[in-house]
Amino acid sequence: MIARIATILILLAPTPAVDNHAPQAPTGLTVGDRADPLGVEGAPQFGWLPVDADPGEVQSAYQIRVFTGNTQTQVWDSGKVVSRETAYVPYGGPALTPGATYRWAMRTWDRANAVSVWSSNAYFDTALPDTQWQASWIRRTTAEADDYTLARKEFRVTGSRVVRARLFVSAGQQYQAYVNGRRVDDGPAFAYPGEGYYQVTDVTADLAADSRAAIGVLYHWYGPGQGRPAGAPGLLARLEVNHADGSRQVIGTDATWLVARGPWLPAAYRNGDGRDYIEHGLPVPSGWASPGFTATGWTAPSVVASPGPLRAQRTRLAHTSVAPVSVTTLPSGAVVADFGRVIPAVPRVSFASGLAGRVVDLVAGFVLNADGSVANTPDTNQDTDLTYRYTQRDGDQTFEAFTYEGFRYLQVSSPADISGVVQHTDADPARSATFTSSDATLNAVFQLMRRSALYSTQEQFLDTPTREKGQFLADAVNISRALMAGSGDRNATARAIREFIASQQRYWPDGRLNAVYPNGDGKRDIPDFTEMFPGWVWDYYQASGDRAVLADAFGASSAIAGYVRRYVDPATGLVTRLDGGSGAYQYGIIDWPNRYGYDTDTVARTTVNILAVDVLRSTAQQASALGRPQTEIDALRTDADAIAAAVNSRLRRPDGIYIDGLAADGTQSTHASQIANAYAIAYGVAPAADHPVLADHLESLKLQMGPMTADTLIEALHVAGRDRAALARLTDPSTLGWANVLSRGGTFTWESWEAPERGDSMSHGWGSAALTSVLSDLLGVRPTAPAARTVEIAPPTGTTLTSASGTVWTQSGPITVAWSGTSVTATIPTNVTATIRVGATVATVGSGTHTITG
Repeated sequence: MIARIATILILLAPTPAVDNHAPQAPTGLTVGDRADPLGVEGAPQFGWLPVDADPGEVQSAYQIRVFTGNTQTQVWDSGKVVSRETAYVPYGGPALTPGATYRWAMRTWDRANAVSVWSSNAYFDTALPDTQWQASWIRRTTAEADDYTLARKEFRVTGSRVVRARLFVSAGQQYQAYVNGRRVDDGPAFAYPGEGYYQVTDVTADLAADSRAAIGVLYHWYGPGQGRPAGAPGLLARLEVNHADGSRQVIGTDATWLVARGPWLPAAYRNGDGRDYIEHGLPVPSGWASPGFTATGWTAPSVVASPGPLRAQRTRLAHTSVAPVSVTTLPSGAVVADFGRVIPAVPRVSFASGLAGRVVDLVAGFVLNADGSVANTPDTNQDTDLTYRYTQRDGDQTFEAFTYEGFRYLQVSSPADISGVVQHTDADPARSATFTSSDATLNAVFQLMRRSALYSTQEQFLDTPTREKGQFLADAVNISRALMAGSGDRNATARAIREFIASQQRYWPDGRLNAVYPNGDGKRDIPDFTEMFPGWVWDYYQASGDRAVLADAFGASSAIAGYVRRYVDPATGLVTRLDGGSGAYQYGIIDWPNRYGYDTDTVARTTVNILAVDVLRSTAQQASALGRPQTEIDALRTDADAIAAAVNSRLRRPDGIYIDGLAADGTQSTHASQIANAYAIAYGVAPAADHPVLADHLESLKLQMGPMTADTLIEALHVAGRDRAALARLTDPSTLGWANVLSRGGTFTWESWEAPERGDSMSHGWGSAALTSVLSDLLGVRPTAPAARTVEIAPPTGTTLTSASGTVWTQSGPITVAWSGTSVTATIPTNVTATIRVGATVATVGSGTHTITG
């Protein structure tokens, strides 16, 4: 046998030559990973992308300067800081003025100590503490369970030129804000009282000196739901107008505002989970949010107590109007619009010649009946009544629903111009990952997963935009990973991590986390959802380099480590009867909604124990990154290794295959599920020598894991060297999986592979998590250090793919890869080092474009 010896090419940055070029101006300036954000809480965290035309370049130092507004008054100069850091770099100057605008710029040095020119200016506004709002919470007095309230205030903008205007709004529970009739903002995210959010909007361009102006806000409160704490109805708003002469106007909510009932009629719940109400809309009063409106019948609001502290929201929603791909007229005269895919949207329907009192019926849905009408049954619409009604006035008019739902089709009972307003988190489209390969089905699967993750990220991460609409922890973990990789967004994840930390503080002194948070049904957990948290936090840190969130989350992760440690049975060394959950979730959910035969009579469950190993290892990684005491790190690792050893000694058959767990009497389960064996490989518990036999077992089962966990199977097959099998699971339309969803007309990942037959959700984003494996295993781009400062690029081996290309947006910039056969071309951003593996060839390269052939 002839041993193959790898060819190793070390292509490190060359020694600086006399013709070294200075870096160019840095680009992509962010604060908290957002461009020019408003409402920055705490010390700003700066980010940028160094730019250098020379190959193999790194940043050796940086300098940041911060100024007040557009003045030359310098607040902070970092001086030259020797560092390669470019992400979440903390501000180090004196305290900043609340609610103020700051300008900043920065420059970088290269490895030869040449300095760039200064960047273009970037801006941020600091947050405003509750004590400085100069506004009061107001409420329309009503006992309505589904409260739509219009609120307005008319005022005069004084004579000096307007140079800056900011609108601050919070509401129970959500709002649409208008200035002079233009809709300028929507929000905020749902939250418990005391954890509420507000948003800030730049409305400078909407106001003119020496003119009448109006603020209008439509707020909607509809009580508790799966992802929605009850709170209380109300509105808090503040408009600050700054003038060229230095004067300032502040218009805040108080008893001088006017309120009226919003144009919706009472209706029933759509379902008992998310508990949205069916919408029966009425015509909106013309001009109600503009100056000069006659507010006949409007009344003064009640001034009410504050529900508690607020914090500025670091995410926003994007709204896009989309037209249907086709419109069909039924024999009844009703029209059916097909949007071509499931969208999270509100219907917008315009009528050219309405008739006062005419009631128009609308039906949204996922599938059509045989006669072409839109189906609206419990089995087809996730037990959700997706009807709407609208009562017309005379003349031209438009009905736009307030609360989004997921749907593909919309039926309107009379002719109309139909569109949908799609909403999702405002991830920067420029950061979207791209992927194209020689396999058209794989390309379609990638798009399905990327879109599903984006559409599942609303005010919070959602299990589905149709039924529960709740931020379940496992759903959040899966969608977050796909969103970070597929859309380059980190902010939704940072917010969700902090929300689940808050759930522990609110409900769980023993270290658990809520299964859904925020939520309307209080304290409840699922044990293995809690176990997913520390690994999720570590993944976020690896993607972002954000030490502040890592530090905030470490206490929660450490408490979770303590939680699982308390349930280790000394007799077996295994986590046993991990307290939590109820009914089908007691001791761990395992998979959902189909467990494919997993033995739930076990009390020491293999999946729960492997996740416990990950809890301890991930918490140890966090501790190490934060510089915690070595004894603490060693203790976490030792306990992780002990549980892993117990899993390997007690939870395997003689042939090495993992079984589902131990029964209460200590006997082994006779069932060897795919999920137990996939977890063992993917989480690094199974010895590498056993990977072949385990991978054979995994392959023999094809796909016997639900969308909630199937990404772990793809990763396990890759780790075991079975990229061929991983590709088959992603692309085989004849067996369970993503390609089968597409082949059956699915346009959004499903809750289960059998969703149409079971009546499960056909808009469930948790099935998007395998997107990360497409990029890391099949495109071959895998970050290996925080903020992707180092990456590995390795095309798959042994698959039917002949080529693939794409771009992955990392915190250190976009990485573009194209491979065909045994040749890889990669473009690496400044300040990043890549290890490229092609067959037996290994090359370590810096920035620039490189072609490596194996």
